[in-house]
Amino acid sequence: MTNATQNPYVELFRRDETDKILEALGQRRWLVTGAAGFIGSHLVEALLSAGQSVVGLDDFSTGRRQNLDRALALAGPGAAERFVFLEGSILSKDTCLEACRNVDFILHHAALASVPLSLEHPLDFNAVNVDGFLILLEAARSCRVRRVVYATSSAVYGDDPALPKSEEMRGEPLSPYALSKAVNEQYASLWTRAYGLECTGLRYFNVFGPRQDPDGAYAAVIPRWIEALRQGASPVIFGDGETSRDFCSVRNTVLANIRAVAVPEAAGRVFNIACGLKTTLNELFEKICAIFAPGQKLSPVYEPFRPGDIVHSLASIQKAQKLLGYRAHISLEEGLREMRDEE
Repeated sequence: MTNATQNPYVELFRRDETDKILEALGQRRWLVTGAAGFIGSHLVEALLSAGQSVVGLDDFSTGRRQNLDRALALAGPGAAERFVFLEGSILSKDTCLEACRNVDFILHHAALASVPLSLEHPLDFNAVNVDGFLILLEAARSCRVRRVVYATSSAVYGDDPALPKSEEMRGEPLSPYALSKAVNEQYASLWTRAYGLECTGLRYFNVFGPRQDPDGAYAAVIPRWIEALRQGASPVIFGDGETSRDFCSVRNTVLANIRAVAVPEAAGRVFNIACGLKTTLNELFEKICAIFAPGQKLSPVYEPFRPGDIVHSLASIQKAQKLLGYRAHISLEEGLREMRDEE
């Protein structure tokens, strides 16, 4: 088992001074929903590596047991004794109540998270992302949880073309997924104002990193392209490649979650979490090839744009920097090298 001192989050917490935040919070009990997913398993790993107690909730509809196994192994000796796992759905009131019992903070990441898939299955996305979110909020309120930090998305900016995206902007949603996240933000704001349940939303911009699923037609672009290169295939770019995104390492999002818990002024607010840098898909392809296939002359395959996709995405992170003290310590290139080194 990997020693906790070798865990990347231990050093990152020192670098960001998140270790001081956790020390000030003391020993707490955290609930991570979607714990077996990509971001959720990183939150489990990071909190356990810092000596916290964690409850994980997942129904394995999209999460993987091996993600949890990997997180526990990397978190170091004694991590398993501070971890309780519940297999179940956020659509179950009883399951959510059990998961929230004696919990101080909730990091909510259980969701369906694909724009194209949401256009095919809108009812499923509404059930999990909206109904499930509301059921969890009510369980948290009943159990007197101190704060809920929940994952929302840059997709809420919809068809607003202005860049960079700042939190007060809002366009028309382009997919049921985007709409579900916009509704989450409204419910969270109301539950903060009406019931005193502190809720803080983090609008993620194209999160990537180790343990991200490369499989399926709706997988995120970075793991899908990396897997294609490993298989000797040409990655597919939807559109002309000049579509741009603000790619953010999962390790940056972990830091944001902990800071969002600790800052009193964050209650009832929503923050962009990104790097504040725009990268086109053509540029991303070159960076991935340089790291994962150096010296090879490769070309992508261009296919038509997908319905519901935003053309350009770039975040203003000034609000998160000012109120949360957030910093994007891990760059796109450093995050890609981490994915290569974890192979």
